Amino acid sequence: MLSIDLAQALKSAGLAWTPASGDRFVIPVDDLTERVFVLSDVTADVHRFDSGDLIGFNGTTEWALDSIEQDKVVWFPREDQLRDLLGAAFVSLEQLPGGFAVTATGAGGVEARHVDTDAERAYARALLARLHP
Repeated sequence: MLSIDLAQALKSAGLAWTPASGDRFVIPVDDLTERVFVLSDVTADVHRFDSGDLIGFNGTTEWALDSIEQDKVVWFPREDQLRDLLGAAFVSLEQLPGGFAVTATGAGGVEARHVDTDAERAYARALLARLHP
């Protein structure tokens, strides 16, 4: 998963986000920075009873936030989303000892290699380089 710093760098570089079900985000405030939220069309909880567990479908949960403005959160794009955002600039993904490298074309069609500990982070670095040539 992306680090908060890398996700914030993508946001600062102008990466646009149209929220959709399955998207992950954090609220960069105090104790919430470590909690990753996922957008969902339905909330499902496990309710534990002596007679057995039930999965309940709820509109909200007791501790839920009422709402938050989109510009106050930081989107954590998934690997598939990052690859889609790279589009035709994506050249290859390579597994390395201890990490991954994404090769993508940058400004002027020059290929560059972006290395990080996991594929998602390598894709993010490649996209960040395209957003910040």
